[in-house]
Amino acid sequence: MPVEYLYGLLNLSFWGYVLVAVGMVQLTMMAVTLYLHRDQAHRALDLHPALRHFFRLWIWMTSGMLTREWVAVHRKHHALCEKPGDPHSPVVFGLSRVLAEGAELYREETQNPETLEKYGRGTPDDWLERKIYSRFPWLGIVIMVLLDLLLFGAPGIIIIAVQMSAMPVMAAGVINGLGHHLGYRNFESDDASTNLVPWGLVTGGEELHNNHHAFPSSAKFSVRWWEFDLGWFYIRVFQLLGLARVRRVAPKPHVKPAAERHVDLDTLRAVIVNRMHVLRDYARHVTLPVFRMELRAGGSTLLRRARGLLLRQPALLDDGARARLAEVLDHRPTLARVIEHRERLRALWNGAAHSNEKLLAQLTDWVHEAENSGIKALQDFAARVRGYALAPQARGLG
Repeated sequence: MPVEYLYGLLNLSFWGYVLVAVGMVQLTMMAVTLYLHRDQAHRALDLHPALRHFFRLWIWMTSGMLTREWVAVHRKHHALCEKPGDPHSPVVFGLSRVLAEGAELYREETQNPETLEKYGRGTPDDWLERKIYSRFPWLGIVIMVLLDLLLFGAPGIIIIAVQMSAMPVMAAGVINGLGHHLGYRNFESDDASTNLVPWGLVTGGEELHNNHHAFPSSAKFSVRWWEFDLGWFYIRVFQLLGLARVRRVAPKPHVKPAAERHVDLDTLRAVIVNRMHVLRDYARHVTLPVFRMELRAGGSTLLRRARGLLLRQPALLDDGARARLAEVLDHRPTLARVIEHRERLRALWNGAAHSNEKLLAQLTDWVHEAENSGIKALQDFAARVRGYALAPQARGLG
């Protein structure tokens, strides 16, 4: 066999093979974040049917994964996040196991028919899915291996290895594992999700994991002006080409002028829709200023170490952290009142079973008590709550 055939029909340079491998991995990440995640799992995005078919084929050929299985496992993760039943929570299974065995945890959950039935609805069920993809999940990988070897020769073996390891390592391990362990948090969501970095480049924006858990039905994962979501860049390009339509993005708080500020049902809806922003603003404008005021008044070592505990949702604290926080609040009545008001505010969006009238009465009482609290930061925040209003693009976002 001539030597040139060892390098495939394309016979690329070293850097050519590197670019091909990187490009294929990025194409896989694009398929995962745009098609599986934002389009199919959360319905935040409508991709053109041609793009959907291409991404579905690419996922099948590079991983053997089926749309229904991926979507079902991911939706279950959101429904039971970090509780018993979460398919791949580092809180449930431990970080080391999710990092090392994330793909195995995923495959184990796909064998659960109840998961597929309950969480996999609305995914493709056409002839291709029933007769080809579901029936022969290994066939796509075989085709991809043969194509890689034909086009790239011996270097194709390395390209195959890179392709096959990309999703288990980056998605199943890094995002599902480290994305609930390391990084920074913009929002105090009901889980321990984090943004690994503010530049979502490697996995198509999935690195902005805390933002996604705060607003799961948003097609755009970046929230702060300095964050970058590569997946959103792809979406904007496809929009220009007429190949994608954005259904929902994360809401942005709108505050009415002072003369129009009165608490009504629109105020209630705006507070609930913008709940993640409300909690973040509360931390910035109430909790932290009062904490610093208490420190200036003579803070103990225990108080100085309590900053993170004051900001964290109580349900995410372990027993030791809860005990330390309780000790701080026992000796700091102003801080205790601030935290108590925050939890009462949080109870508004946890009271979905209550009528609008009851929730509105709770919000009205909250505002009045905050205004009469004698705590300047809390009073100012109550005035802001009065002004919350819905933006048109926020309607319908869950």
